Amino acid sequence: MTREFSGSSNVTPAFTPMANAIRALAMDAVQAANSGHPGMPMGMADVATVLWSQFLKFDPDAPRWADRDRFILSAGHGSMLLYSALYLTGYAKPALDDIRKFRQLDSVCAGHPENFLIPGAECTTGPLGQGFAMAVGMAIAERHLNAEFGDALVDHRTWVIAGDGCLMEGINHEAVGLAGTLGLGRLNVLWDDNRITIDGDTSLSTVEDIPARYRASGWHVTSCDGYDHADIARAMAEALADPRPSLIACHTIIGKGAPNKQGSHTVHGSPLGAEEIAAARKNLGWTAAPFEIPAEILNDWRATGDRGRKAHSAWEAATAAHPQRAAFDARMAGDLPDMSQATAAFATWFAEPRKVATRKASELSLEVLAPVLPALFGGSADLTGSNLTQVKSTPSFGKNAYGGRHVHYGIREFGMAAAMNGAALHGGLIAYGGTFLVFSDYCRNAIRLSALQHARVIYVMTHDSIGLGEDGPTHQPVEHVMSLRLIPNLHVFRPADIIETAECWQIAVATHGPSLLALSRQNLPQVPRDTTENRSAKGAYRLVAATAARKVVLVATGSEVEIAMKTAAALEVQGIGADVVSMPCSELFDGQDAAYRADVLPKDVLKVSIEAGVTMGWQKYVGDGLTVGIDTFGASAPADQLYDHFGLTADKIVPQILARIA
Repeated sequence: MTREFSGSSNVTPAFTPMANAIRALAMDAVQAANSGHPGMPMGMADVATVLWSQFLKFDPDAPRWADRDRFILSAGHGSMLLYSALYLTGYAKPALDDIRKFRQLDSVCAGHPENFLIPGAECTTGPLGQGFAMAVGMAIAERHLNAEFGDALVDHRTWVIAGDGCLMEGINHEAVGLAGTLGLGRLNVLWDDNRITIDGDTSLSTVEDIPARYRASGWHVTSCDGYDHADIARAMAEALADPRPSLIACHTIIGKGAPNKQGSHTVHGSPLGAEEIAAARKNLGWTAAPFEIPAEILNDWRATGDRGRKAHSAWEAATAAHPQRAAFDARMAGDLPDMSQATAAFATWFAEPRKVATRKASELSLEVLAPVLPALFGGSADLTGSNLTQVKSTPSFGKNAYGGRHVHYGIREFGMAAAMNGAALHGGLIAYGGTFLVFSDYCRNAIRLSALQHARVIYVMTHDSIGLGEDGPTHQPVEHVMSLRLIPNLHVFRPADIIETAECWQIAVATHGPSLLALSRQNLPQVPRDTTENRSAKGAYRLVAATAARKVVLVATGSEVEIAMKTAAALEVQGIGADVVSMPCSELFDGQDAAYRADVLPKDVLKVSIEAGVTMGWQKYVGDGLTVGIDTFGASAPADQLYDHFGLTADKIVPQILARIA
């Protein structure tokens, strides 16, 4: 049913044709692709026009200007709204030809916005709710950098367009609670309140009082008629003035302008069709040919960037001599400072062997890295004392302490992971966050987006195996490490001791992409080494070379490296030469040249993998050799009993090897 609003005649004369330009491009592009979502861009066109014309701080000539406002289209299926706005305001990309090729292989205008394809897309959106949650991370980054560098260098806002689906997803509840708790008043969300989802009217699936939920979470809430330009501007100004994060319920009609389909779920995700497009053009008074924008309308759109250009020029002039400008630019570029102090500190660890859990080794690594790397910005999903993510130089971040460097995310693993992505994509921070490895399932889609977006985030995931003991199979990850290795562009590290943990941390902070550290609860001995070189950087390396004639290569990760070394020693006593290969990161090993890989894992020997997790996937490295692991769930018992029960001891591995080489 079509919604009606009062005051819709209160419009700015130029804004209606400008909004119709968005509608026309959305209709034409979706129709040409025979695929896409025209309803949201058509419904929110007027809101977007007011935002870009009067409120959003942007410079089309400098898409990555550090102090620009961040705009996130959380409802990423409505990508044509973003592509239209970027083209109309004068960004170099997308060009009109890109829009003509919407959703085609050689176009930057993918079905959903991809940050690696087009500079005007702040982040990759489409999985509903995650754009919203990433915006929370961007707002966190803005507040922290403002506290560090001041108003002159950092003074911008984060704007979001979100739909009913974004607000319905569970991650939205996590993000809303976090933003309200942290008092992120520079975050403004424009809710496309059209009461429609794919299935139909929202009454089919929810009776939630959304404004009440936001108010209860510490947000400022207001509403507007989505076609009354003065009312839209009033609501946005009200949001700017309020110190709390703001939700603006923009009462809209999905597919606005299409006379026979507007207001219906049928216009959500399908082309309008030639007949309805013709009717919509007549209804809107739009006479231009497909993909053509009348010059006077395009000129009005191109003029919207002038405010931002002036603001950018003023910012450059005012900060050119700022004493922190060079440091700020380096931070935003992602450059590392001089790390020699940290390198020297880590070098001393070789001479003082310590038996500690790798989660503790991670904390010790952070104590070295955090003081020399101010971009490191951490947190934990209510497991700070277990993940050991907070150190002396990372005090807590909060509404009264934006200079802090550790966020207490609460029991919000998915929201934390998405916020980390947003903070990293904002620039200026290397975000890390902790939880138990078994809860990576809660984070998984955000981890996938970390990899897709090349976000420089570090997941600190502890309690990495049955070694956590008595908490039992619900908390004992067995399939998680291997399943995470399946995600392209994600470095999964499982270090064997304190030295490898430090090495993995050093690699992670220098990587312009996501990393995940799987860390033990139980103490692990420091493995003897004959070099201070960062050998983890190659992903896998020969830790122990056979003394007898080599017949076996044992490949292990994490806590099982110690078991591999005991197994090798037992084989050597019997005259069977055995190498031990530690493989802290299979992805880095896969990137080495063929000669190195063949040397570490030669063809003419029995290869044996040892890892306290599923064995599927290890065949890539051991071929038809042995895979020692756990292909069931764990159990509740002390760790040493569990390792014996599941056959992860030298006494139980050696006979299997002897049987194979007999």
